[in-house]
Amino acid sequence: MPTKSVPGRKLRDLIILHGFYQPSLRELGNLLRLSSSTVKKYLRAFKTSSLSLTEIQRLSDPALQERLKPLRSDLQNYRHDKIRGLLPSVHQRLKECDSTLLQEWESYRERETHSYSYSQFAYLYSQWLLANGLQKPSRNRWKLILSPENLEILREWRSSSNKRKWERAVALLGLHNECTMKSICGKLERAPKTIKKWRHIFLSDDLSELEIPSKRAVDKPRLEVIARKKERLVKIIHESPSLHGVNRTTWTLETLSAVYRKVHGEAVSRSMVSQYFKELGYKFKKARRVLTSPDPDYRAKLEKITAILSRLGTREKFFSIDEFGPCAVKRRGGRALVPAHEIRTIPQRQRSKGSLICTAALELATNQVTHFYSKSKNTAEMIKMLEVLVTKYYDQDRIFLSWDAASWHASKAFIKKVEAINAQRGDAASQGPRVELAPLPSGAQFLNVIESVFSGMARAVIHNSNYSSVDQCKHAIDQYFRERNEAFAKNPRRAGNVIWGKERVPASFSDANNCKDPRYR
Repeated sequence: MPTKSVPGRKLRDLIILHGFYQPSLRELGNLLRLSSSTVKKYLRAFKTSSLSLTEIQRLSDPALQERLKPLRSDLQNYRHDKIRGLLPSVHQRLKECDSTLLQEWESYRERETHSYSYSQFAYLYSQWLLANGLQKPSRNRWKLILSPENLEILREWRSSSNKRKWERAVALLGLHNECTMKSICGKLERAPKTIKKWRHIFLSDDLSELEIPSKRAVDKPRLEVIARKKERLVKIIHESPSLHGVNRTTWTLETLSAVYRKVHGEAVSRSMVSQYFKELGYKFKKARRVLTSPDPDYRAKLEKITAILSRLGTREKFFSIDEFGPCAVKRRGGRALVPAHEIRTIPQRQRSKGSLICTAALELATNQVTHFYSKSKNTAEMIKMLEVLVTKYYDQDRIFLSWDAASWHASKAFIKKVEAINAQRGDAASQGPRVELAPLPSGAQFLNVIESVFSGMARAVIHNSNYSSVDQCKHAIDQYFRERNEAFAKNPRRAGNVIWGKERVPASFSDANNCKDPRYR
């Protein structure tokens, strides 16, 4: 290969260093990152050029490169001239014939005694193309010629729902249309060797060998073995794992495989256990919590509440009452909008800054919440709520109180207080409202409408919170209920729509409700 041109700046350094310091060829080569032979050629070119060191420093880089071109030997000139005369015919054959550059070089090497290596041959050819503004002829060595009959069959395969036929059709049609191997592999997500294998099968045996054979038939004895294994596995899952020495309450694929081997003395893999149960229609399913009430009078109590709400008068109010908490004031987790790279963490162990209990009553006719904070859940707090409601709704004829079946909600002291208020009222409407109780069925907290309000409040001001004190948390809850009450006061409507779009279910009484979400309490 001819010597590549050395930059003029490096040539100038080479001549000056040699002229002033007289280092060896190897030292000059190491210093300027040139081979010893290249250094020797340019020093010889400098000596035959009759240039002085002063002229070397004045010449521009291109002029210096031109003046210090290394002289070729007679053999180099012969080889170079010979190859330059061959390159046009090589290019023509590559363009017109089914030939490669490697084949052209092998033919050239057989004819010439002093030939270039393949890398030198390829380099000179690329330089010749560049100098003449040409490009190397593109040739798809995997091109495939298909007959009209094969084209029709492959187009049917490409349109079929059989994925494996579709893959083979796309590959062969792509090769027929001179698509590159890279593009076909990218489309099918298959390795090049797979495409080449399909091409080889087609050229050797035609399309018949590429068709997908039907599923191999399983002989009758094998089917009987599979049926027996399935039957034995079903018998095993009907027994408790503990009966087989497995310290688990449920079966897994691994334990089923191990127990089957232990009981029947033959192996069955985990994957085959999974396949057998899928064929039998079995699935692993998680048990769901079922919201049911054990109260024998569930239907009667439900019908009573529904009847009250259906004929509620304008001077009557129905209250859904419950307590929120105890709720510890500490750093809380929850869903939040954060950058994708940020990971929110909450300490598992942290010291509480206090706790609170919020006792509240939701009036269903006006969607107004009355609340205060309690130290505990007991009868005294229920009596306090009763007195607050009687005082606040003094101008009403009757109020109904509805809550779950907690013991302090229906204690003897509370019942006596209700009877005392009703006795004091008598028949005079000016003595305040009459109090009537409409308790929910036992175990039916999911029907308590105020649970929906508590869920909305928790999402708004409890989740993602980190209040510094109990008072700060109380202030946030007070503001939430105040803004909520103001919103419904400006737009009065009976409870029935989803409150502010954040509460769990519409704040209306329904036997289909599931107002309480254990995740938010």
